Amino acid sequence: MKFNNPIYENEELAYEDVFLFQNYFEWKSRLDADVRPTVSLWTNIPIVTANMNAVSGKRMAETIARYGWLSVLPQDMDIETLTMIIKHIKNANVQYDTPITVNAHNTIRDAWWIIHKRAHNCVILVDDDGKATSIFKPSDLESLDQFTLLGNINRPKLITWKVWISDEDAFALMDEKNISSLPIVDDQWILKWILTKKNTLRNSLYKPTLDANWKLDVAVAVWINSFDEKVQVLFDLWIRIFVLDTAHGYQKSMIENIKKIRSLYGDKIKVIAWNVITENATRDLLLAGADGVKVGIWPWAMCTTRIKTWVGRPQFTAVYKCAQEAQKHGWFVWADGWVKSPRDLILALAAWANHVMIGTRFAWVFESVWDVKYDEQWKMYKQNYGMASKKAVCNRSQNLNKFQQAQKQMFREGISSSKIYIRQWMESVGDIVDECMTGLRSSMTYLWANNLAEFGEKAIVGVQTSAGFVEGTPHGKVRK
Repeated sequence: MKFNNPIYENEELAYEDVFLFQNYFEWKSRLDADVRPTVSLWTNIPIVTANMNAVSGKRMAETIARYGWLSVLPQDMDIETLTMIIKHIKNANVQYDTPITVNAHNTIRDAWWIIHKRAHNCVILVDDDGKATSIFKPSDLESLDQFTLLGNINRPKLITWKVWISDEDAFALMDEKNISSLPIVDDQWILKWILTKKNTLRNSLYKPTLDANWKLDVAVAVWINSFDEKVQVLFDLWIRIFVLDTAHGYQKSMIENIKKIRSLYGDKIKVIAWNVITENATRDLLLAGADGVKVGIWPWAMCTTRIKTWVGRPQFTAVYKCAQEAQKHGWFVWADGWVKSPRDLILALAAWANHVMIGTRFAWVFESVWDVKYDEQWKMYKQNYGMASKKAVCNRSQNLNKFQQAQKQMFREGISSSKIYIRQWMESVGDIVDECMTGLRSSMTYLWANNLAEFGEKAIVGVQTSAGFVEGTPHGKVRK
């Protein structure tokens, strides 16, 4: 990456301050662009979900691993919960999604409670033997009394298929039958998985993130001062990517614990440390033994640290400078924060980030941790909160006495509750992946970059005024 005008090399710039110039182009298809990260972590897409309690859980981690990227489970999870989630992910199918099931004695009220836990937009009725008998979408339930038994509702004959159907054949079948979801059954007609029409397309575009055992992969965040027992249990569960988490990563304790975890596990694991914004911090954490660092001090939607402390750095420059330093040593950085649209992710990758971490943008999707709620206009939303907020601090300090808890809460730095509305056409994490990856592939064609390494090499960055940024945004009015 280089600036079109060298005088901007040492400016402190945010994503809104910069843009990319076009290059000559000869391809015929955007699909020629290779979007795999330059430094492999077994991922096929350069996106990571943030280790936020309201974002990354079982459904999120399973779904995004199937699309080729990586979820980081939060450091606040206890070992029992982590074990349950990881075992579920490792047993999940790498192609088909996990269905949501109900029984004949369940009511419509029961179905409404769970139907939006995944993006299928349906629940499947199974009998006592586990055989699928009916499928229900929200439109099938809206006009009926909420206490109606699902087993008493007459439904058309259910269309299912066996596990060996190809994505193209599944798409053609669903298109012919005018259905959006196809239950997948085994030879005894027992319901196993589900395939949606959209996911047949995604399976042709994305490859799953798999561990050494060809199981879906996931990463886990741990606190820097209390990880010994947890890491060993997770290592036995085939977790090989660990995040050492603390707000201020450039400190003695972080460096010491990077060395400690490296001495215990050697090169058997990948270690990413955070948070940093300077070249010196990047260098020292990498030299201590980290494989990568996460860049960004609180340019995030749910955090107030930067506005309270005024410590931080405009994110584009922070990523660019730290990535330059990491490349000198053959390592990498993750860009974290202020990713509101595909353009921000694209600019982070142009600045040599290896992965881009996204949090709040994923908080509203069906696969995130919280259940769907409804406001007074019956619009769907989810709750979100910062990891340094009063709510998060209270949750992780419950074992302390009330005086110690009150002390901890004095240093809260984040928003404890925020409504994040589910956006039309962006209800699932897959929809956001599609938006980001199609945007990235198109951007790579404008630069004629075969892969992300070339993308960073060929990127020519200009600096613009605030009016220039506004000019690049859509101006058409949308009816609400």
